[in-house]
Amino acid sequence: MRNLIDFLVKHSTWFVFAFYVIVSCIFLFDKNPYQHHVYMTSAGKLTAGIYDLSHNITSYFNLRETNEELQVQNARLEEELLGMKATLQLYQERFYADTMTVSETLRPYRFIIASVINNSIHKPYNYITINKGSRDGIRPEMGVVDQNGIVGVVNIVGDNYSRLISLLNPNFRLSCKVKGNDAFGSLVWDGKDPGVALLEELPRHTIYTTGDTVVTSGYSAMFPEGIPVGIVAGSEKTIDDNFFTLRVNLLTDFSRLSTVRVIASDVADSIRQVETDTNESKQQNKQ
Repeated sequence: MRNLIDFLVKHSTWFVFAFYVIVSCIFLFDKNPYQHHVYMTSAGKLTAGIYDLSHNITSYFNLRETNEELQVQNARLEEELLGMKATLQLYQERFYADTMTVSETLRPYRFIIASVINNSIHKPYNYITINKGSRDGIRPEMGVVDQNGIVGVVNIVGDNYSRLISLLNPNFRLSCKVKGNDAFGSLVWDGKDPGVALLEELPRHTIYTTGDTVVTSGYSAMFPEGIPVGIVAGSEKTIDDNFFTLRVNLLTDFSRLSTVRVIASDVADSIRQVETDTNESKQQNKQ
């Protein structure tokens, strides 16, 4: 307390001076219309600037939430598109066949939105980690896409996280075809360029041109037919005269991967179950 009193006494001149300055400013801006107008205008501009800065900062931090909402809306639209495609296919099949049995629902696919928390693209065998797991409905062998194309397939599932085998992994093979052509081959990464994969084992009679789109063939429980994968960039030399290989520029930019969609489908689960039962039956017959 003694130190505070000594400080006030020592600097009393400055305090008195500051007091008179404040009082003078109050009288100046309050009693003189011109100075009052200048003060109010300047104060208004300063306040508006502060509010604008605050709004910009708040808007910046809200961008992440807005982006997540847009991703959810985009996934919902993709679900609706798949539903409409399934409906159209149903009517087409009914038109061309007198009797038929449709075992799948009109909307067999739904999406689980996930964020990428770890990703490699330059290793010989690349993997991706996402922030969704079994508690969110993720199961092994689920296909994963982003807004552009194929990403990979779920490999290991934990409660809250999952690991994917990236398309940039030679152990991952996917049945694909050139759009508009029924001939299919096997898409695989050769371990070189993270933006290029090879579509192997295509029959020699397959017709294609550079710039054609490569899509999933549908011969997989993980991915529905017609998902874009890449663009034909050219062909590769092969030893086998009956088949050839296409070089495909991938549509997915793995270096900027942030949000992905895990494809969930009761139909895919049924297919896997049938395939599992078939394999088990073959094993039992061998024994």
